[in-house]
Amino acid sequence: MTISFIRTLLLYIVIIAAVRLMGKRQISELQTSELVVTLLISDIAAIPMQDTGQPLVSGLIPILVLVMSEILVSGLMLKSAIFRKMICGKPIIVINDGKVDQKEMRRLRMTTEDLFEELRQKDVFKFEDVAYAIVETNGKMSVIKKPGKEYPTAGMFGIAVPDSGIETVIVSDGVISDFSMSLCHKSREWLDGVLRGKNVRVQDIFIMTANRKGDFTIIKKDEAE
Repeated sequence: MTISFIRTLLLYIVIIAAVRLMGKRQISELQTSELVVTLLISDIAAIPMQDTGQPLVSGLIPILVLVMSEILVSGLMLKSAIFRKMICGKPIIVINDGKVDQKEMRRLRMTTEDLFEELRQKDVFKFEDVAYAIVETNGKMSVIKKPGKEYPTAGMFGIAVPDSGIETVIVSDGVISDFSMSLCHKSREWLDGVLRGKNVRVQDIFIMTANRKGDFTIIKKDEAE
């Protein structure tokens, strides 16, 4: 039992390190080569986890080889557009200037239901609103609306909107994040001043967000806690 626990823990650490080396992508954003490596690593790691008679090295070496291969392939894709196209393919336009390209849809084996589902997920509910729809190499769809169907922005009306910067969580469940505070250019002294003004203790805060402009939101913990 102890051996199985230690082997599993070591493999877990190795897989976490491997995924970190390959980059921070979500599953839906993985390119073809990354998805293949991820699936292979999960299968290879399961063998020495379940079979304690199997040498641990027999699982670690293939994982390391796959990770190094993926790093090499990623480097080659950065250097060569041709190689990248061979591995990942290229984006495919399924709606071109408002017209559906049925040939490309058949090539992708995409049904009309699939197409409209993707459009709805992009907050597009009328087909005539779409100028271009592009299926990216990771399988996601990018949608460009017709100019007359875009939501108006402040820039269209010539209104200057002040940049308040990114809003970050500076206190989470009573714990202060110095990194998040640095992102919104705020200091501990600023935070202490705000909390004194609101008569709130850090340990009583569930979530507190702030931005560069100084706007903040405080959500206290429930009384039961």
